[in-house]
Amino acid sequence: MHFLPKLRAFLFALTTLAISASGADMPALWLIGDSTVSNGSGRGDGGLWGWGAPLAGSFDPAKIKVLNRARGGRSSRTFLTEGLWEKVAAELKPGDFVMMQFGHNDGGPLTGPKGRASLKGNGDETQEGGDKAETVQSYGWYLRKYIADAKAKGATPIVLSQIPRNIWRNGKVSRASRDYGKWAREAAVAGGALFIDLNEIVAGHYEELGQEKVKTEFFSEKDHTHTLAAGAKVNAASVIEGIKGLKDCPLAGFLAATPMDWKP
Repeated sequence: MHFLPKLRAFLFALTTLAISASGADMPALWLIGDSTVSNGSGRGDGGLWGWGAPLAGSFDPAKIKVLNRARGGRSSRTFLTEGLWEKVAAELKPGDFVMMQFGHNDGGPLTGPKGRASLKGNGDETQEGGDKAETVQSYGWYLRKYIADAKAKGATPIVLSQIPRNIWRNGKVSRASRDYGKWAREAAVAGGALFIDLNEIVAGHYEELGQEKVKTEFFSEKDHTHTLAAGAKVNAASVIEGIKGLKDCPLAGFLAATPMDWKP
């Protein structure tokens, strides 16, 4: 029976290796947001792709997992109230990262079939609304909630302003710098999170490429919000640009030396 201790040690070693190989101890980058992040994950989105799909190829898979938990049609409010954030938060661990981009679905009605809006701004005001006697908070409040929860789990939160729509005025892309982009920045500052002005970075690249190219190659004729694959790649590259521009952001250390050439 002298072989039993050695057998147990051997089996323990195999189990440890299996857990390590599965990435259980590997840090994760969690993406939360709406369809402009999630589109294409099921390849059933009519050729539309969110930037979360091509983004994954920019990270070293031996160092970090990229987990896209963004969901189409969600606002900063409904990602919380539908329990989607609760599922992510339950799995967060120290050393993880959470990138959040909301705003496209935060306007509109508070109640009814499309009642998903948050209150405008970054304050603590509330309003009763929703079909379940819900207390609706501000857009910034929901972001600060995600920030606080992530930090409580030892994860690093990174707030992103929303990608711009294909709307141009006088040769310039319309920005969100006076509303959701502004409020996203304020929420990040108030919550002590990192901030990437993705709206501005992407808009700048669109203008460099020109309105006609953006219109014909990045968007469909009937949709000025959701991108085709080419647009998603530019947006993902803009996210990476934003990460590299952050001061002392440890996430940059997980980038791949040679990014994968993503194709849908």
